[in-house]
This record gives sequence, C-alpha cells and structure tokens, in this order.
Amino acid sequence: MSGHSPSVGASPRHVSLVALPDAAVSTLAGIFDVMNSIALMGMTPHDAPAPFLIEIVGEAVGPLELASGIPITVQRAVDTIETSDIVIVPAVLLPSPGWGPGRYPGLVDWLRRMHERGAVLCSACSGVFLLAETGLFDGQDATVHFGYAAAFAATYPAVPIHPERVLVIGGRREELVSSGASMSWHDLVLYLIARYAGAITAQEVARMFALQWHQDGLTPYLVFEGRTDHGDAEILGAQRWLGEHFALAHPVEEMIRRSALAERSFKRRFAGATGLTPIAYVLRLRIEDAKRRLERSDASVDEISWRVGYEDAAFFRRLFKRTTGLTPSAYRRRFRLPDFARPRRP
Repeated sequence: MSGHSPSVGASPRHVSLVALPDAAVSTLAGIFDVMNSIALMGMTPHDAPAPFLIEIVGEAVGPLELASGIPITVQRAVDTIETSDIVIVPAVLLPSPGWGPGRYPGLVDWLRRMHERGAVLCSACSGVFLLAETGLFDGQDATVHFGYAAAFAATYPAVPIHPERVLVIGGRREELVSSGASMSWHDLVLYLIARYAGAITAQEVARMFALQWHQDGLTPYLVFEGRTDHGDAEILGAQRWLGEHFALAHPVEEMIRRSALAERSFKRRFAGATGLTPIAYVLRLRIEDAKRRLERSDASVDEISWRVGYEDAAFFRRLFKRTTGLTPSAYRRRFRLPDFARPRRP
C-alpha cells in the first residue's frame, strides 16, 4: 500500500475506530459520523463504492462505557480482525495521576499486528498515548494535545513531540499519523478523506460539516506556563516576583538586583531551571498578558503594547506575531467572544 499516492475510488478501505474505556465520546462519535457521511449523504458517484467501511472496534463486542459515562456499542472485537487499512485511536481523557502504560496489552499487540500487515495508524489528540506503547513511534515525530505534552514526554521520551503542530505524518509509508489538540481531529479526518477519496470529496465534506483546517497551527492556542518544578528556590522566588512585575522597564536587571546571585550565575541558573533565558521568559509573560487583554478588553493594540511593557507598538506587533503566529488584530478576531455571545447590558 502506498501511503503517499493511494488509488482513489478503489474498494472501500476498512477503518477500525478503537473504543476503550478512556475514550472521549465526542471525538469517537465525530470521527465515525464524518467518515461515514460520504456514503450516507451520497457524496460518491452512483457507480462508485463508499471510500470507507468504518467499524467501532474494541476488546469485546457489546456496550462499553466511555470516560464521560456515556455508553457506546463495540461492533467488532479486535481479535476477529485480521487486517485493517486504517486504525484510529480517538482522544482519551487522562485521569489523575495520568496515563498508565500496560493497561491494554491486547490492544497494543493487535495494533502492532495491524501495522505489520499494512495498516495506517492514526491518533486523535491524546490517543497517541496508546499508539506510543507499540514502540512504532520511537524516533518518529508526533503531536499531542499541548495540555498533555509534558506528561507524554515524561512517559515516552523516545517520541519527539510537537504540540504546536496540527497534524504530523511519519513513517516510511507515511503510515504513522497523529493530530494535535482536541478539535484537530477535523484535520485528521479531512486529511484521510483527501488521501483516500480525493481532494474534492474532502472539500465537500468540509463544507457540509462547516469544518476548517487549522492552517495557522496550534501555536496561537498555547498558554505559557513557566516551569516551577525545578527545585531551585532562588529562581522560583524570582519567577514569582517576575509574574507580578514583568511590565517594568527593566525587569531582568531588577530581578537580578533583588537576588542573592551575581548576574552571570543568576542567568545560568535561571536558564537551567526554566529552559528560557530571563529576557525570553519576560517576553513570554508579556505576550501571554497581551493575549488575555486582546481577548477580554476593547483596548487598542498600542495601549496593550504599552501596558505589557513595550513603548514601541510596531516592535510589539512583530514580536507578537513571531511568538503566536498571528498579528494582534488577527488574534483578537480569532479568540475574542463574538458580539452575539456577550451578555447584554440592561
């Protein structure tokens, strides 16, 4: 099977949508409905077969309660499936203390067998936790929900993770596919439809469901939270001070002056503890505050620039776009509550 140039219009490709108790019902049901819609809504020519035969599969046939408590029906047990063209693991909800490797050894073995027999393995959002247990993603770039990125990196350090990316396609046959945060499963499904049913069909499905590609990536959605688990009390105190005073004219110099360390030692320890230089840390705090102001206030971009510590608004605009991927005005349009959703004033 050629991952890059599949034949469009061939016999239906079997899709195994994996149900497990940790799965999120919205992602699982959404993937099923959108991929199934091509046949149900007559989006194929009269003489062409449906591009996908999709089944909800799991360890045992019958009702299965998902993470939110809503039951779904597993249509087929994985031990009865010898081959599958596409396997999709939907998003999973990670309870405290997080993902527990080794809970689904039967599913992991089955995923390995499907891959050996030519299947494309796909994950939506946090579904990559299960796929990573196969070892097939070791050394292969992948993405995951940015909220789970640290937990994933700690659990599977051999998998390079890129939470800012919407979709990552890896493997020799382009057979390892992962999508990022939450609704980026839309991008995964549209990609699979374009790959196996053609670009026109993917565009029709996108119009039908009002789906949009996240072409700006997920960087605009990322929320900066500085590392605080490093164990350096001196640097932690500096971070806390900086969290309240980042808009000062010279915050790095003042932070160093207030510390008990020489400038060179402070900068070295700060970078070692947080992963960022002091000035880069200040930048991230300022941009994060600017994002909240753009979302929640009517203040002009020039005023916001001044309030977060930049007198040169043009410089601030360039910095904001370099950090988030969007201009301040585009960010406000993307994330601000629309007028129709705002509380009405009496």
